[in-house]
Parts: sequence; C-alpha cells; structure tokens
Amino acid sequence: MRYFLTGATGFIGGHVARQLRTAGHEVVALVRDRDAAVDLKAAGVELAPGDILQPGTLPGPMRGVDGVFHLAAWYRLGARDRSRAEALNVDGTRNVLEAARDTGVPRVVYTSTVAVFGDTAGRPVDESYRMDGPWLSEYDRTKWRAHYEVAVPMAEAGLPLVIVQPGLVYGPGDHSSVGAVLRDYLRRRLPVIPEQGGSWGFVEDTARGHVLAMERGRTGESYILAGPTHWWSEVLRIAEEITGIRRPRFVLPAPAAHLASVLMKPVSKIVRVPATYHPETLRVAAGATYFGNDAKARAEIGWDPRPLRAGLEITLAAERRALGV
Repeated sequence: MRYFLTGATGFIGGHVARQLRTAGHEVVALVRDRDAAVDLKAAGVELAPGDILQPGTLPGPMRGVDGVFHLAAWYRLGARDRSRAEALNVDGTRNVLEAARDTGVPRVVYTSTVAVFGDTAGRPVDESYRMDGPWLSEYDRTKWRAHYEVAVPMAEAGLPLVIVQPGLVYGPGDHSSVGAVLRDYLRRRLPVIPEQGGSWGFVEDTARGHVLAMERGRTGESYILAGPTHWWSEVLRIAEEITGIRRPRFVLPAPAAHLASVLMKPVSKIVRVPATYHPETLRVAAGATYFGNDAKARAEIGWDPRPLRAGLEITLAAERRALGV
C-alpha cells in the first residue's frame, strides 16, 4: 500500500510514518523543510516538498495513494503569536481534505483531539459528547473548528474519512508542555504539581491507533485514542516510584491557578512571559481535565494502549539518558 502523510516530522506523525514503513508500506511525506526530515528519508520515506497552506502542492503527491493521514497541526500553549493557529488547524485541514476529495483518495484519517471537548470536568466522555465553548486555549478552539466545521461536514458530504482523537500523548522526545514537565521533574526543577488531568496515550500506541483506524475504522466515524486517565499528581507519583527522584509535594490549587491566569492576562499583552506562566497555560492548569473514553476504539479497531507505568518507564529512561541525569 502507498500512503501520503502530513505532519510526518511531528511527534505522532513520525511514529506513524515509521510504523507504516516497518509494515512494508510506501510512504510519501509532505515536508516544508527537508533538513527536518533526515530521519524520515533514512527510514525510506519519500519526501514531497509542499505546505498545507499552499493547496497547489497537495494533489500531485496524493495521486495514486491508497490513503491519506492528515496529522499536521499547530500546537502551542502560551504562545505569544497565535496567528498561525487558525491558518494551520482550520484552513490547512480544509486544504488537505479538499485535495483528498478532488484526487479521489479512497481513505483518509484525520487527527483531531479530545481537546475539542474542552474541560470534561472529571468525566471521561465518548465520541457522542459535544461542547461548543468557551475554550481554554487557542489550540482547543481552532481544533474544534477543524473538527466540526471542516472534517465532519466533509465526511457527511461523502469524503471517505475516519477521525481519530488522541488524548494526552507522551513518550521519548516529546517537545510539548507534557515533555517539558517531565524533564523539569527529572532535573528537579519542577516547583509544584499542576492540578490537571488527562487520558494518557503512549506515542507508539497512539500512532498504532492511527494505522488501525486506516485499516479497520468505519468511514464517517470518530475514534478516541485516549488511554488511561490520570491526574498529574498520580503521574508524578508513579514517576517517583520508577526513578526514585522525589516529586514536588505541593499541588497548585485550581483557584490559585485560575486567579493567576486572570492576573497574568494584562501582563502578557504588554511583555513576553514564559509559556509556563501564560494565562492560557494557567487556565489549563486550573483543574482542567481532558478525559476521553476509548471503549469504541478498543472494541471496533482493536486499539490496546499500554498502562501509564509501562509507557513512563520507557519515556523516563530515554529522557534521563538524553539529559544525562
């Protein structure tokens, strides 16, 4: 089989590309910067120069493929410049899906997120749940638009589309805020534990869920790839048991994080503040939960994510080696 990927230089996308290559498939990856795709080329991935914001670069490398994975997205918490969020997450998704439709691609998997559900207030929600705002971050808002205003309508109009919704993805080499917290913990630089929860999916399992969705998912359906639910306090307790490195004992209370987000809002408009102290980041840390129920993915496509401890053992060992800790 031959597959076309966007976002193959990203965290999840790189694992999807390598899993497809390991299975013997041909993979074409859309890349803006070939220097950032050296590892992909070494793995036998064909590189196609292009950009999801340049629609004319998409149809050529899509022609003749058996399926398209659209993973490219903008993800930042606390970014000062958020202008590209709308363009990449909404317009870019529309460009990719329209190109897939126009070239007659027989199968498309689009990577959404459980963040389109917003703060689930401690309840693991399933694919039928819907929340229409307010959103805690620009990422949540723009991915909501891409999901409900672009992907779902195009599927209803006949695009052979399957949507996957990862939860909180972690693993070695993660450059998101999740990876940053784990590295700060390993370096003993984490002052407090955020009062936040998520459904944790190891990156290799999440990538495998994408492949399963392509192979087994029902057209027009969404599948939550969320993994087990844990609060950060539980995650760091398990991390301490694995590494012996003492975790912070103070959990930042949600009301304190919320007050800080309010106070930092005018400050962030005047001066550049670290992402950790940006009002957007603090809003998420104020007791928010991104909990998803992945029963449908387990039952219908055979997704079987590993327990958090198993994934953390791999992740923390790799990060300790990288940090020299």
